[in-house]
Amino acid sequence: MKTHAIARACLLACLPVASIAFAQEGPPGEGGSRRLDRVEITGGRPSDNDLRRKASVSKQVYGREELDRYGDTNVADVLKRLPGISVVDGAVRMRGLGNGYTMVMINGDPAPPGFKLDQLDPSQIERIEVSKGATADQSAQSVAGAINVILKEPPRSSQRDLRLGASYNVESPRPSGTFTLSERMGPVSFTLPLSAFMWLNRQDLDIRRPGLDQNGQAVEARQEAVTRNHGHGFNSAPRLNWKISDDETVSLQGFAQKGWWNNETTVRNDAVYLAPKLDDSSDNEGTWQLLRANAQWSKRLNENQKIELKAGVQDAKATWNNLTIDTPRPVHNVGGNTDRGLTQAGKFSQLVGDDHTVSVGWDLEWRRRNETRTTTVGGVDQLPAVNGEAFRANIDRRAFFLQDEWEINPLWSASLGLRSERIATTSSGIGVDARNSFSVLSPLVHLNWKLDPKGREMVRASVTRSYKPPEITQLMGRYALNVNYPDEKQTNDELNADRVGNPMLKPELATGIDIAYERYMSGGGMFSLGFFHRSINDLIRNVTTLDAPTAIVPVPRYVMRPTNISRATTSGIEMELKGRAGELLPSLFDAKTALNLRTALSVYRSRVKALSGPDARLDQQPPWTGSVGFDYRFSGLPLTVGSTLVYTPGYATQQTERQTLDQWRSRQLDLFAQWTFSPKTSLRFSANNLAPLDNTRLTSVTSGDYTYVARGSRTQLGLALDMKL
Repeated sequence: MKTHAIARACLLACLPVASIAFAQEGPPGEGGSRRLDRVEITGGRPSDNDLRRKASVSKQVYGREELDRYGDTNVADVLKRLPGISVVDGAVRMRGLGNGYTMVMINGDPAPPGFKLDQLDPSQIERIEVSKGATADQSAQSVAGAINVILKEPPRSSQRDLRLGASYNVESPRPSGTFTLSERMGPVSFTLPLSAFMWLNRQDLDIRRPGLDQNGQAVEARQEAVTRNHGHGFNSAPRLNWKISDDETVSLQGFAQKGWWNNETTVRNDAVYLAPKLDDSSDNEGTWQLLRANAQWSKRLNENQKIELKAGVQDAKATWNNLTIDTPRPVHNVGGNTDRGLTQAGKFSQLVGDDHTVSVGWDLEWRRRNETRTTTVGGVDQLPAVNGEAFRANIDRRAFFLQDEWEINPLWSASLGLRSERIATTSSGIGVDARNSFSVLSPLVHLNWKLDPKGREMVRASVTRSYKPPEITQLMGRYALNVNYPDEKQTNDELNADRVGNPMLKPELATGIDIAYERYMSGGGMFSLGFFHRSINDLIRNVTTLDAPTAIVPVPRYVMRPTNISRATTSGIEMELKGRAGELLPSLFDAKTALNLRTALSVYRSRVKALSGPDARLDQQPPWTGSVGFDYRFSGLPLTVGSTLVYTPGYATQQTERQTLDQWRSRQLDLFAQWTFSPKTSLRFSANNLAPLDNTRLTSVTSGDYTYVARGSRTQLGLALDMKL
């Protein structure tokens, strides 16, 4: 009864807003007929809205139309335009929450370490699913939600697809290309995509710190820097499906990614300062490599029973070679890491009567990370006691789950689940030998209430238990000196702290509730309004302290380490509206106008209990973010144009009692134009980050010290030619 009352309250709150957009909607039957005809024409593929509407949990689905709209060459550029998602420093975030709160998956399995979304071509993807709540048969490591990247399935017939592209940011264009070969031979089908890419971009930095000039007078020390980042790489995601019989299938999925990068930073100080120590010019280069193979066997035992078994192996490697230059004592850091893992999972499903599908299963993972790092200062070993020594960390994860998909009646359905996960970690190296383990029991309840028999209008409600485990790099106890203060006998400052891991970190546990109202219009439009709340225990945050001298570091130095500091809460309201202009605004546009509109608005609030002040929010969570966009197809011309604007206001975050981060506003304006020569050939032009704003941050501490950094970015131009051969 309580859930029923909550759902009705949410519905009543949504109706005044929704009625504006839905006043002119036609009878459901007419819309249903049109959608059926369209599905038949496209070979039976359901639309993104159909997949979203029929899902047992709240999720957003984005298929080829969204993936291809701007001709993007990497998935990160696609994600940053989606409602409720942002990409900050290469990390994907949902609901304004920081890195690690969002689970990134590939085909339903957690993405392996080293996986780079900004180096994956959208042409290798079938669709992207954005889930707002965890389910029992997938990992509960999704406090904010989960992004599931579904790689391309082998098609029903032979295909040859080619995409050639070029992007320009500075100096000269950089090419990219993807070729996909797909074949079907009787019961066996396969797809083999291969992508190669290059990139080159530049950032201009303005850095400021309070300091002392040559005469010891207080001044603002200023430094200008130019960062030139370039590299190249390739990736491939081959897949083979073998239909042994109508009841038995085998699927093999591979993934390979390899890349080389180089980052050159040239700095110029506007004067000579006694203090503070500013950054030096540097030349950094490295590589990354990721190999992954998965196998899945599925067999229907009879009309009521089905079993699935999965196994996978992965190997990730990275190397780096970092050198400061134009300094009397250059710091040279050389190292690498390997991260190897095995996974094994299984699920048995049983149809109970006509209403329940009960599933039980397991999910096992073993990972080992090894890291070596050698640092010299002016050719002399830094921290001789640990320099060059290997550090290791192991993770053993075991999960078991029970899930019940229940069709209560034609209007009500539920997904009930229970998942138990146990994670044991070990971390070892010079002076470090720690073991840690924790268990998480996650009850999960999802309810769907259809307000009409066709499911065009519904309310969803979820109660979930999820968690955010410590990252394996946070658990490793290696001590790393700050590059600006590389001499262990010299005291550093609070804003140039050393770093060290914490093997005894506990996971963040979150209890959450989600309520959403969804309306699917007859012409293909959609409106949703949702509310979420999360209560988080054992929040992890980096804390800087002044540590006493040790055998490794003989003087007091500031050290930053991840720490469980507090409890926290976060809540938000999320709105999304999209559809044809004639359906959303019938008084302004004709029903036949080929103009699609979309808009989204998310409002967030959070509170860290252990911190005081009005800005004690979760790390880098903005107060709100919004987006608007359109695409228009010209009548009589094979030309489609469109644009999207994403805006986030400036805000401050109280990170600790001593440290505050101020983030300036951000704006992302993108546009595209597509000319379709034939059903098999099209050309797209795109311009991303038009009229860019500087990415500006101010980090300050109670002592009065601060670091101001403004990063200037540039517009990215792109050209992509798509051909079906």
